[in-house]
Amino acid sequence: MNSGNFFAELKRRNVYKVAVAYAVVGWLLVQVATQVFPFFEIPNWAVRLVVVLLILGFPVALILSWAFEITPEGIKLEGDVDRRITRKTGRKLTALIVIVAAVAAGVTVFRFLHSQQAIKAAKQPPLVVAIESKSIAVLPFENRSEDKANAYFTDGVQDEILTDLAKIADLKVISRTSVLQYKSGVARNLREIAQQLGVANVVEGSVQRSGNRVRVNAQLVDARTDAHLWAQTYDRDLADVFGIQSEIAKAIADQLQAKLSPNEKKAIEQPPTIDLAAFDLYSRAKSLVLTAGFSATSAPDLRKAIELLDEAVKRDPSFFDAYCQLAWAHEFLYAHRGFDHTPARLALAEAAVQAATKLRPDAAETHLARANYLYYGLRDYAGALAELEIARRALPNDPRLFELTGYILQRRGQQEEGLHNLQRAMELDPRNFFTLQQIALSYQALRRYAESIAALDRALAIVPENAETRADRGLVYLFWKADTRPLDQTIDAILAQGPGAIVSAAVIWFNCALAERDPAAAERALVALGDNPCLFERGISLSHSFGEGLLARMNKDEARARSAFETARAQQEKIVQAQPDYGPALCVLGLIDAALGRKDLALDEGRRAIALMPVEKDFVNGSLVLQYFAITAAWAGEKELALQQLEDRVRGPVEGNMLSYGALKLPPFWDPLRGDPRFEKIVQSLAPK
Repeated sequence: MNSGNFFAELKRRNVYKVAVAYAVVGWLLVQVATQVFPFFEIPNWAVRLVVVLLILGFPVALILSWAFEITPEGIKLEGDVDRRITRKTGRKLTALIVIVAAVAAGVTVFRFLHSQQAIKAAKQPPLVVAIESKSIAVLPFENRSEDKANAYFTDGVQDEILTDLAKIADLKVISRTSVLQYKSGVARNLREIAQQLGVANVVEGSVQRSGNRVRVNAQLVDARTDAHLWAQTYDRDLADVFGIQSEIAKAIADQLQAKLSPNEKKAIEQPPTIDLAAFDLYSRAKSLVLTAGFSATSAPDLRKAIELLDEAVKRDPSFFDAYCQLAWAHEFLYAHRGFDHTPARLALAEAAVQAATKLRPDAAETHLARANYLYYGLRDYAGALAELEIARRALPNDPRLFELTGYILQRRGQQEEGLHNLQRAMELDPRNFFTLQQIALSYQALRRYAESIAALDRALAIVPENAETRADRGLVYLFWKADTRPLDQTIDAILAQGPGAIVSAAVIWFNCALAERDPAAAERALVALGDNPCLFERGISLSHSFGEGLLARMNKDEARARSAFETARAQQEKIVQAQPDYGPALCVLGLIDAALGRKDLALDEGRRAIALMPVEKDFVNGSLVLQYFAITAAWAGEKELALQQLEDRVRGPVEGNMLSYGALKLPPFWDPLRGDPRFEKIVQSLAPK
């Protein structure tokens, strides 16, 4: 049979049409499988099996179409078929192809539009909600004093007015963290600011302090119409500054027709202190505390704030608000990144809470202070939630209540509910950079990476030049898709700004270099790190010396690696001795001992760390301890134990990113398991779909 006759025979026997029909039906089946299987929690290998079977079935279908023909009497060998029937069969097959192709095209278009809508939704800012008429933002006041050192005093006056207004349940008041960014002394577009903050009204003002006199100007503006609703100038003795603040708050509430209960009126009229010098110290400390959560200098800033607050309460032992701030600063140092997780630090926090309780046992701020202590210090989540519920009645506009509730729920393993509360906190504090970072981390724990990037974009809209957050955005692509290119581009852009620009993002640079197995870049990143950790997430912190050990081992320089890990162990052992009941610190010690080849000791330390920090007690740190124990087991040669830990942890939401697709696929932490079929199956199960 010549080639012309062969192709004509293919056409006559409907082989071409069968091929097209098979391809169209196969495409439709793949679309249905990828759309429907996940809904019924059918594993991903089932989708791959469908694809493989369709590919294997294609040549079989062509052979059958050559040998057989479908007729009204059934399937017959091609040689036994009446030729007049084949034309009818061909027309029916053509009609079938058209119908199935239309269905397949519809499914494809639906999936494309659905994915585009999801991408667009992830990039969009939160939906604009109706702005309440009784919503307000108190913008930073201008310091008109000749002595520029009075700027903290001016900040304190503005903050007290905001705090007084926030005590009124009938008002929606934006937190100070969000309004701090709209500095005084520059032209401010009130309408634009109000839209960004989601309020109808703004308060502007100025403070001039001279000797024993103070002049405070304040005005209330309806930002929707630029109408000035109220304005007043107060020129009085400096000692009466707190009276001025309460008068301003009451006048604004009156203008907005906000209901003021007797208890709220009493709270507004109560001055924070009788000592103006103590108030100055408190105002300076509070400014440091407000930014400590997202500052590269968190620990030293908090320690400086504690010094100022200690001096403030020494001057005025009845300074209730100062004790509340002091308690929080101690608690944050105790709990955050293992800065100072020592019994001595916790005792200082407890003493500050007790002092506040003694002064005002029933105040809402006291209940909030207790909630913070129970959460950060004792991990008593039920007790903390109960205290927050009491505090909520008198602090309706305080985003800290929703923020802390969110953290507590996440520690209890309720990730979605925790995220919802963080989003509620953002409504009252819409430009809080730190909370947006926490929301981004919450999305990563849920493996909702596109939404994490959208949250980081919102954070960068507030502080565009923040190097750490810019790098964090690129890091999401590494975790999500094992793609280091966006992070590489970001790091190059930061480095181009000068050698000092990369410092806050150096830890991310180092981890990117590890993922790319780039020793030269890792060495440069370690230099930029200085004495800072080479990796940290929540309670886990790996020292600079540990990073040197990792790099040396990657370069197969075993002598240097062992020396670095020995140094890291000596440092970590001191931390464990000071924090004997802190699971994450002991977990890191176990990891270092595994790196040094001390198998039994490493596994024992890892198991004790798990006992100290079980996931039932603290889902966040407990998950991290289990993840790093899996690495410890892998480094100690216990592959079965490591794989069992991995399989148990990857099934649901996880804290940290060590169990993300990119972190499992690229960096050297998991090298002892590479090539093992079970490990590779785990990695592939997390690949982006």
